[in-house]
Amino acid sequence: MTEATTHTIDAPGAVLTYDIRPGSDADKTPLVMVAAPMAAAGFTTLAGYFTDRTVVTYDPRQSARSHLTTDADPTPETHADDIHRLIQAAVGPGPVDVLASSGGAVNMLAFVAAHPDVVRTLVAHEPPFVSALPDREAAFAAIQDVRDTYERDGLGPGMAKFLGLAMHSGEVPADWTDRPAPDPAQFGLPTEDDGSRGDPMLGHGHIVNTTGYEPDYDAIKAAPTRVVLAYGTESDGLITQRATIAVAEALGVEPTRFPSHHGGFLGGEYGQTGDPDSFAARLREVLDG
Repeated sequence: MTEATTHTIDAPGAVLTYDIRPGSDADKTPLVMVAAPMAAAGFTTLAGYFTDRTVVTYDPRQSARSHLTTDADPTPETHADDIHRLIQAAVGPGPVDVLASSGGAVNMLAFVAAHPDVVRTLVAHEPPFVSALPDREAAFAAIQDVRDTYERDGLGPGMAKFLGLAMHSGEVPADWTDRPAPDPAQFGLPTEDDGSRGDPMLGHGHIVNTTGYEPDYDAIKAAPTRVVLAYGTESDGLITQRATIAVAEALGVEPTRFPSHHGGFLGGEYGQTGDPDSFAARLREVLDG
C-alpha cells in the first residue's frame, strides 16, 4: 500500500482531518472506513488488508486530530454531512463502499437516508441504536445516567458505568440506574475527577445523541445502497448486537455475523486486539458478494 497522505477539510463548526491510502487497482471501488468516536488510527491494521483499494479514514469532529470550532453538540446528521464532505474531497462523488463501526454505523445510516446515491455497499457493524430496542426506555435511562455521572463526577465514574452497561447481556432491567455504581478502579480507570469534560465518547453529547437517534427506515429502504447489518460472534446478548438485529428487522434484511467482537478489526490499536485477519476476510467476502 502506498503511504497514506493526510489532509484537512473545513466543515460547519469543525475542521476535519482525514487520510487517503491509494490502492493498487484504480478500477476497485474506494473503501471508506468510519467510526465514532473512534478515530482513523483504529483502522490502521484493517486498512492494510485492502491495498488493492483506495482506503479513506477520518477523525470525527470531536476526536483526535479533528477539532470543533463551535460549542454545539454534533448529531448523527452533523456527522453525516461531515462524511459527505469527506467523500467528495477524498474521492469525488462516488460510488464508494463503507465499513462503519459503532457510532459511525449510526452516522452512516443517517448518511444513506440523506445521500442515497453515494454508497454502493454499507456494512454497518454493531450500531448502538438503543432507540430500536424493546427495552429502550430502561436502556436509554441507563445511557442518560452514564452521561449525567460523567458530567457530575468525571471520566472514571462515567466510563465505569458505561463499561458496565456495555458488558451487560440481555435486556436492561428497569432498576438498572438504582443499582450500586461500579468501582472505576476495577476497570483501571481514574477515581479522581480531573475536571475535564471533553471525552469523545462521554462528552459533546455523543453517547446520548448517537444511541437515541431514530433512523429514517423508509428512506434507507428506498435508497439503492446495499445495507448489511453486521455484529460480532462474541457480542451475543450485548446492547450492540441486540440493536443490530433490531435495525436489520426494521429494514427487512438478515443480519450478518462477523468474527470476534465490537472491535474485531483491531490489531493492537488502543491496546485491543480482535481477529483482524478473519474480520478482513469476511469484510472482503461481503463487499464482493
